[in-house]
Parts: sequence; C-alpha cells; structure tokens
Amino acid sequence: MLLRSFSLLVVAQLASPLIWLSCVSASAEEVAPQVEVSPQHAQEMKAGLALFKESVGQTLSASCLNCHGGESVKADFDLATREKLIASGYIEPGDAENSYLLKLLRHEEEPHMPLRADKLSDETIAAIAKWIDLGAPFDKPLAGEESTAAETSGKPSDFWSLQPLATAAPPAIESDWAKSPIDQFVLDKLNEQGIAPNPTADRRTLIRRAYFDLIGLPPTPAEVAAFVADEDPSAYEKLIDRLLASPQYGERWARHWMDVARFAESFGYEQDTDRKFAYHYRDFLIQALNEDLPYDKFVAWQLAGDEIAPHNPLAQMATGFLGAGAFPTQLTEAEFEQARYDELDDVVATTGTAFLGLTIGCARCHDHKFDPISSADYYRMASTFTTTIRSLAEIDVPTDGEAKPVTVQVNTEGGKKIPHLADGRGFPHFYTSTHFLTRGDVAQKGEVAEFGFPVVLSSGHQRDYWQADEISSESQLSYRRTALANWITDTEEGAGGLLARVMVNRLWHHHFGRGIVATPNDFGVQGEAPTHPQLLDWLAVDLVHNGWQLKRMHKRIMTSQTYMQSAAATPEQLAADPKNGLLWRHTPRRLEGEAVRDSMLAVSGQLDPTMFGPGTLDEGMKRRSVYFFIKRSKLIPTMMLFDWPEHLVSIGSRSETTTAPQALSMMNSPHTRSYADSFAKSLPSGTLEEQITAAYQKAVQRDPNAEELKTAVAFVAAQAERDGKGGQSAALVDLCQALFGLNEFIYID
Repeated sequence: MLLRSFSLLVVAQLASPLIWLSCVSASAEEVAPQVEVSPQHAQEMKAGLALFKESVGQTLSASCLNCHGGESVKADFDLATREKLIASGYIEPGDAENSYLLKLLRHEEEPHMPLRADKLSDETIAAIAKWIDLGAPFDKPLAGEESTAAETSGKPSDFWSLQPLATAAPPAIESDWAKSPIDQFVLDKLNEQGIAPNPTADRRTLIRRAYFDLIGLPPTPAEVAAFVADEDPSAYEKLIDRLLASPQYGERWARHWMDVARFAESFGYEQDTDRKFAYHYRDFLIQALNEDLPYDKFVAWQLAGDEIAPHNPLAQMATGFLGAGAFPTQLTEAEFEQARYDELDDVVATTGTAFLGLTIGCARCHDHKFDPISSADYYRMASTFTTTIRSLAEIDVPTDGEAKPVTVQVNTEGGKKIPHLADGRGFPHFYTSTHFLTRGDVAQKGEVAEFGFPVVLSSGHQRDYWQADEISSESQLSYRRTALANWITDTEEGAGGLLARVMVNRLWHHHFGRGIVATPNDFGVQGEAPTHPQLLDWLAVDLVHNGWQLKRMHKRIMTSQTYMQSAAATPEQLAADPKNGLLWRHTPRRLEGEAVRDSMLAVSGQLDPTMFGPGTLDEGMKRRSVYFFIKRSKLIPTMMLFDWPEHLVSIGSRSETTTAPQALSMMNSPHTRSYADSFAKSLPSGTLEEQITAAYQKAVQRDPNAEELKTAVAFVAAQAERDGKGGQSAALVDLCQALFGLNEFIYID
C-alpha cells in the first residue's frame, strides 16, 4: 500500500503547472492561443519589439537562456524563438497577468526563477510583463533552431560533474595551520573570505570523534586516558589505523551504504513477504569494507559479481544490491508486465543515484528535464537488466574456518527463481526484451531497446567498447552487466570519474555532516554545486590513483587539520559563514539511531559483538543495530524515532529531526531502563563522587566539572530518599539513565 500511495502522491504532484507543462508534448500550432488582433496590434508589436531590443532580450539571454533554449532545455521551457516560447505554454501573449512565466519570476509560484540566483528587480520584471502585454515580439532568435530537449539530451555537456577528472595542484599557501593538501584547498577559500580556521581540538574530542566516525561506538575511559597521555607524535595516526583495522569498522560503514542501496529484507507492499536470505548482502558489505575491497571492484561486484567472479562467494552475495528494492507479491494478471518494468526502473534509478549521483530514473517517461540524460539512455540502461532476476543459490561460504553450503539471495540469469505469484499462471518472471515505452506506459510499447549506457558519459563509444573479454558460449549469463560494470568504473572513457567523485563525497559527508556536494545522491543540475570543486576532484583523483582504497581515503581526510579542528564558534565566524560551508570549524553532529542505541549497549556492558548472520525484529536483542531485520511494514520503532529511512529508495543523507518522542523514549523505554540498570551495576565500588565520575567517564568520556558533580550528588540523594527501598543503588540507575539523555551523549563535537 505504501508504494502505491506514493504513486498517487506523484500523480498529485504532476498537477502542478510547471511539471504538468513539462509532461505535455504539443506543437506550436496545437497550443498557440487564438488571439484576436486589435486595431493597435501593429503599434503594440512595434513598441514590444523596441522593448525587446532595449532590455528584455538581454535579460532573457543573460538570466534564462542557459537552461531554456541555449545549450539545453529544462522543463520544456524553450525561449530560443518566439514560436518555441509560445509553444512552451509559459506565456499568454497580450496577457501578462495570466502568464505562468511572470508568476515564476515574481516568486508567486515555485520553482522561483531564475533558479539559484537573485530575484530579478521589480523594474526588470515589469519590463517583461509589459513586453508580454505588447505581444512578446522577437527581433531575432535568441539561440539557434537546433536547441531542443530531444536533441540536447545525451549530447556532451559542460556541466561540472560530467567533465573528466581534473588534476589540480593544491594552492601554494604558507601557513603553519595547513598540514595536508586538503588543508591548502580549504585555507585558500577561507583566506578569500577573511575567515580564520579553528585550532586543533583537544585529544579527548579527537578520540571520541574518531571512534564514532569509524566504528560508531564510544571509546572506553582507559582508551581515552591512554591516548591523552600518549606523547608519541604519531599517536593519532596509529589510533586511526587501529580503528580502520577493527571489525566494527565494517559494521559502521555497511549501515551507511545500506541507506544508499535501499536495502531491506522484505518485498514491501500489502503482503510484505520476507526475504529470508537477503541478509547475505549486508554481510557482504561488512566483510568487503573490512577487507578494504577496492571501491571499483566493490561497485562492479554489486552489478555483476555473478558474471565477473562466479566462484567467489562475496561476489555472488554482492549482487543482492540489484534485488534489494520493493516488489509486489500480490498482482492481478494485468499488472505482471507493469510490475516488471517498475522493477527494472527501481534498479536503474538506484544504480544511477547510488553510484553516479544522477537521477537517471527521471528519464523513464521523457527526456530528463534538467540533466543531459535522454529517455533512450534510460531504456538502453534498463535493457542491461532485462533477464536478471532475484534467485536463490547454494554457495560455499567460509564459516568458522570451514566452507559450508549456504542458501543466498543473488541476482542473476538462469538461476533458481525465488517463488513468484506468476508461478503456475502462465506469466514469466521476466520478459525477454525491454521495449521503449511512450510516457513509460507498458500499453504503448515501441521498438526493442538494445542495452547501452548514457551517451553523455560514454566519450563517443558504443557499448561494445566495454564488453567482457571472454564470454562462455555455454553460460546462461548475458554479460551485459559486466559491460555496465566496466563502463561505470572506467575513468578514462566511461563514468569512472563521476563514480570516484560521488564516493569521496559520501565519505566526506559522513565525516563532516555535509558533503562537498550537499546533495550526495544528486550531482545534476538540481543538486547543490560543490563548495570546493577543485578539492573534490583532487580527492577523486587521489582515490583512483591509489587503487580505489577507501581506508586510505578515510585516513587522509581524518588526519587533515580541516577534520581535526575544534567545534568552537565565535559570533564573527558564524555571521560570516553560518552554515560552515567554508569549513572553518568542525560542525557538531548528532549520532544516528543505530549509534545511539549501540552506544547505550556498549556503555552498559551489554553489547553482544557477534557478527554476521540473520537479523531479528526483537528490539531487545543485544547485537549491534545493523543486525536488525529490516521488514518494510514493521520497522524498528526506536530506529524510526531517530530518523531511520523507510528503505524504499536510495537515501544519501538522512533527515534529522528533534521531537518530543525521542526524549520520551530515553525516559520511558524499558530497553533504555535496562541499559541504565546494567550501566549502574558496572560502576566500580567507592564513594558516591567516585562512582559519578566513573559514570561520566564511561558515558561522555570526561570527568564531571565541579558544578556537575555537585548537582549529580544532590540528584542521587534526592532520588534515594524518594525511592525508599531502592536507596542509592536505584538512584544511580536514575543518574545513568539521565546521562543517556544528555545532548553530549548523542552529539559528536
């Protein structure tokens, strides 16, 4: 029901004037208004022509033409010529007040125009309105006749994210603050704005920050004390190395990727049948990240591991990426083929956003309105997956030092099909061909789409350029996905440069709370522009030239002075850059729901370190939160309170809310109370002051200050008196639960 409700929402959104106009295909003759010619027509047109020459033409060229008729045509709004402008439906010649263009320019309706620029002056808008009232005449085309959406889609683009990686040398800066090339790029921007960066954070802050970023758990008091006392200049680098080598690193970072991959273990919709063997994909992520599998191979295996390395258990498990999306298990006969095209759409859209930061799925019904991706690009890419379906495979997986056959959900061709509602009813699990669909409608099939890739990222090559070198004639595999994997990881002729940009930005996003591109899943025109484009390319080149090793990139980022800055802020700094886009400090960040829960388990001594295997819906389990079973219709309540995604589409950046139920959960949840009880029992014996100090050290990795200690002692005494029989022991449980509720417990400085 959830996904069908979402479809209705999309339909409702299409009712907005801008999108509705974008989805209408009509010629100028069909939509041109039938306007009666007034006696003053010639005079009005002459006046309008003079106004166009004097100012309006220049305004449209400078503020609108780049997106609407010059090098591209966004939202079916083309003002290259008068005929195309009228055909677009954005103006009513002779009637400015009813012209949609004016509403956008006046910011009466969204999207406000010009996009991502200052509003035009009242005088300029008034001139455009008068020009429309005078008939909107042109003295000459603003751009050549060749600029149409259909023709520009798929052609080479000069948009920044679609360009080859540029190797830029870090700015030459003399500064004691800058310790790495990252710092040189950042400091150069700060110097331009006259903002001074922050000094290095204290060691307690650094170890806490590093622990949560890399393994999602707090350090113990002993680990903090040892690091603070370590005078070795390389102590911090050794700390990073140790955390990267921890098996808990894979658990932490696999959860990040599960958001991107829209991973869940049920089919969704009304029936929401479980996928009992889908968890192997999660286990692949953990193991691959712990082994530092090169990122290009990490990507290739998720798309075609069964073709590329058919005898490698991890490669087989990796293909779970393709089948992680929702799929209805209860269908009428009329819905089977539509459901299959929807399934292909899910795979294409997720592949585009997860790996390339491109909303390729937007081109299902028409050429992309903003990015140079054509509908033909979309269907060629969809055809790559024509015969790929969810299957079950018996794979020998190493377990306790011995290879044992395990049933795994894979996505392949010719395998054992996962039971499907179509079984026994004469309907296939897939159709042998993928057709071009008019408006994305299965009832309007066109010719068969041969597999291929977006032209804009193919350097003029055809798909054969990336075909697999050796293809077995006896194999049931098509090796189309191998070609896709070769194309997407090719940094010279394919999409590899964009692939690297998107991934280093994801790492940056999780280390700083905001990516260099603030929209990790959208590197297109509708996404945010990079704050430090040269730095982004430098990091991407560094990743590629050093074997696509993610752990090395983590260390490079985390040992930069930029990352190691304190979170302090002065009024002057905040006034100059309130969102910290220039990175003059380390912005405090709230932990995700998983890290909040895992931290309570760790501090209380209840955390079960068992790795891998099936998950559970039992919220009382003691394993890390990454091992929760993700059932789309029955998501874990506490995780949802702290902004768990709904696992329907790829999520690059989680929302962050602050709500009363979050606090109430900390106060009233029986699970939180059990953690607090165990936490209190773990405190060493001694005086009350010593126990309170130990509690602070375990919870927030520092000693309480004098005021906090005094307040805590008074609190425990008051609680002990109120509780009666429980005495001081019960009061300590109350104190431990209160420490879980501190902002400091769930925020990283």
